[in-house]
Amino acid sequence: MAADPTLALAAGIAIAGGLIGTGMAQQGIGAAGMGIISEKPEKFGQVLFFFVIPETLWIIGFILGIVLLLNIL
Repeated sequence: MAADPTLALAAGIAIAGGLIGTGMAQQGIGAAGMGIISEKPEKFGQVLFFFVIPETLWIIGFILGIVLLLNIL
């Protein structure tokens, strides 16, 4: 069964939006995190935690894309 072209486009936009949002968030966090780690190496775990938080954006976008493609809702 082929997906509706509108739903396929919406799924692509949802996934791309999640990926772009993740990249924009990690851009600032990564630069600031490297500065913090260079001054206080013991903060590595905390910086890594804050760097991983935006990864949920692409996961949410991917799941939304799958929901749209499979026409679950």
